[in-house]
Amino acid sequence: MSIFVIILKILSTTVPLLLAVAFFTVAERKIMGAIQRRRGPNVIGFLGLLQAIADGLKLLVKETILPSNSNIGIFLLAPVLSFILSVIGWAVIPFSDAIVVADVNLGILYIFAISSLNVYGLILSGWASNSKYAFLGALRSTAQMISYEISIGFIVLSIAVCVGSLNLSKIVMAQKEIWLLIPLFPLFVMFYISMLAETNRHPFDLPEAEAELVSGYNVEYSAMTFALFFLGEYSNMLLMSALSAVLFLGGWLPPLDIFPFSLFPGSVWFSLKVGVGAVFFILTRATLPRYRYDQLMHLGWKTFLPFAIGYLMFTVGILISFNWLPN
Repeated sequence: MSIFVIILKILSTTVPLLLAVAFFTVAERKIMGAIQRRRGPNVIGFLGLLQAIADGLKLLVKETILPSNSNIGIFLLAPVLSFILSVIGWAVIPFSDAIVVADVNLGILYIFAISSLNVYGLILSGWASNSKYAFLGALRSTAQMISYEISIGFIVLSIAVCVGSLNLSKIVMAQKEIWLLIPLFPLFVMFYISMLAETNRHPFDLPEAEAELVSGYNVEYSAMTFALFFLGEYSNMLLMSALSAVLFLGGWLPPLDIFPFSLFPGSVWFSLKVGVGAVFFILTRATLPRYRYDQLMHLGWKTFLPFAIGYLMFTVGILISFNWLPN
């Protein structure tokens, strides 16, 4: 495969992703406005759809403030690292049976490796800012992400045992007869809640905690450095929504494989399922109060982790008992 084709595949994924992130922010503000009976963006562009471009231009022309006595190199590296990692995680996500940048056999391990490295961008930003509030927010975020990655790991391991592969495309194709949402519904609920904590979103947005930490690890950032954190966070939200669609909702497969539904390409169904996850992020932010930090850790370590391990053992026992283990 030539370098030109590889670059074209990367751009065909990256550019739509950045556009989706931009308009995701507009959708969030408009949906939250509807829930709270107020107006969302409605001035810039038709129905306010160009608000994201206006916000991007505003951040682009603002001055970048560098805190005194901070480590300037690491301070500037942290948002770049966070943004790059949030984008390259999409390399193994299959949008349809023919649209995927890298269809590797260890796609799930790749996703876990990238999400683990995401922690470094946050902890470096808090440490390099030379601010106790930013550093405390970064520590909260790191502990939170690591805690829920373990539960997500056992959830995904149960799916890998059922399918017999770590390849995301094969996991989708294994759901032709029935989506894994149905036999593994408790794991689906746990995964959806865990992805809120993994992305530091409400009701688990404790690293921000405006009441006591004033925005957490990115409090010292401004202009484009703040924008990179912002884009990285929303890209991670869409990535987790896409991963949930692949693991539990059949990926690009239609809900009913009959003639009228087959008229739509697989990428359309996949986009709709990602949209379900995105709306879930927005609805939880608009409706639920924030957890305390001890409640967050109790839920992760003493509820989700034991249940995920127990469900994995139960799943393996069922598969072995009925000789259903995949070859």
